Amino acid sequence: MRLLYAEDERQMSEAVVDILTFHKYTVDAVYDGEEALGYLKSEHYDGVILDVMMPKMSGIDVLKKMRAMGIHTPVLMLTAKSEIEDKIAGLDAGADDYLAKPFAMGEFLARVRALLRRREEFTPEIITYGNISLNTANYELCGPEQTFTLSKIEYQLMELLMINKGIYLSTDDLLTKVWGYETDAELGIVWVYISYLRKKLTALNADIEISAKRNIGYMLQPRNSKR
Repeated sequence: MRLLYAEDERQMSEAVVDILTFHKYTVDAVYDGEEALGYLKSEHYDGVILDVMMPKMSGIDVLKKMRAMGIHTPVLMLTAKSEIEDKIAGLDAGADDYLAKPFAMGEFLARVRALLRRREEFTPEIITYGNISLNTANYELCGPEQTFTLSKIEYQLMELLMINKGIYLSTDDLLTKVWGYETDAELGIVWVYISYLRKKLTALNADIEISAKRNIGYMLQPRNSKR
């Protein structure tokens, strides 16, 4: 699982990252709110941990902006403040959980596990983007006039792209999420399946497309939009 951790206290950040890494999480650590928002715009995460009090942009403001951008990744807020008003502000802004500092590392890890479980609790049966819909029950990719039944790999890849529409997902991230952490598959296999999906979208006369940006990744976006 990949996490974004935003905390301006460097020693605190290093200690938490060490613990998370020990427990097999992949962590990107950032140290201010603007940097956190930049990562959220360009990367895909399974969970986000935000400190409330950060330079340049507070954790609450980062949370509001990411929710306004349509990024629904679950968020755990961390703060030295424990007043009920701060908790309400964080939850109202779209946080999924709230933990006051100082905290026991065991409780922190339990909150992270719960956060990541929450991410998987709800997936709509039909995911729609543009004139294309994906049925999560039978793997059917549907357009205005015809339907394709996707293979398992095609489906998993398409689901990731549709859930994260408008966000670039790296090749490494796609490989890990679709083929698994211990896969022997090479990165080129991602391009092969992206090619399969592009052909199906073209055949469906889709008004969306899978765009690519070198050294960044792949993104589902409206056809002919600026890249």
